[in-house]
Amino acid sequence: MAAGRHPRDRPRPRLGPRDRPGHVPAGPLGGDRVPGLNGRVGAVAVPAYFHPAAVDWAALADARLGVVVLNVDSGAGTVRDRAFAEVASRASDAGVRLAGYVDTAYGGRPACEVEDELVRYRTWYGIRMAFLDQVSAEPGHVLRYRRITAGARGRGMTYIVLNHGTYPDAAYSALADLLVTFEGPWSAYRHLRVPAWARRLPAERFCHLVYAAPRPVLARALARAQRCNAGVVYVTDRTGANPWDGLPEYFSSELALVYAER
Repeated sequence: MAAGRHPRDRPRPRLGPRDRPGHVPAGPLGGDRVPGLNGRVGAVAVPAYFHPAAVDWAALADARLGVVVLNVDSGAGTVRDRAFAEVASRASDAGVRLAGYVDTAYGGRPACEVEDELVRYRTWYGIRMAFLDQVSAEPGHVLRYRRITAGARGRGMTYIVLNHGTYPDAAYSALADLLVTFEGPWSAYRHLRVPAWARRLPAERFCHLVYAAPRPVLARALARAQRCNAGVVYVTDRTGANPWDGLPEYFSSELALVYAER
């Protein structure tokens, strides 16, 4: 997806761990425990799908953020983009954790293509965290994603996010450090049901991305994330084809609520 565009359409509601089964990372984002959400582990993850010239990038120079997803051109692109390289450098200097966006086409892309894109992110932008999008949730694709995530780690990725956009088969929890298990509007988030296996894992293993949430429901959305055992969240009031093309009007308030105890 190019900067400023939404990922390809998917069923709504939609928008990492080692490869050996049963591995559970020690803490969110490489072991950093971020208190928030009334004492529960809490961090904000931002899908920053907008151009480097956008003023919103200045607001992202905040080391408290769990992860900021960089998406150059529906992925890393084919040539180094100087504007994105400058943004990535400034963000890294500020202590922001950047993840490179790669579309996996629900398992349809060969693992070598995914690996090559991640190498470009590492080489051109110094990024060593992977945000793999459009990830299958089906049990039949687990082995395919085991190869993909193993290849990503072999190419230097130290942290992997799988964006299913829904709760996948439980076996995927052994493949990534963080699973995005909800991406959708507030109207759907209010009715989200969490499977039993997901409640047995630490909250920092799960991320929820919620859009079309007006300011009056911000606190309720964050509280619902806590009840749904999601320790990494992003809530925005933006809507439309790409609700991730800018920050919410209440972004500073969202950070204050999540990181109130820091």
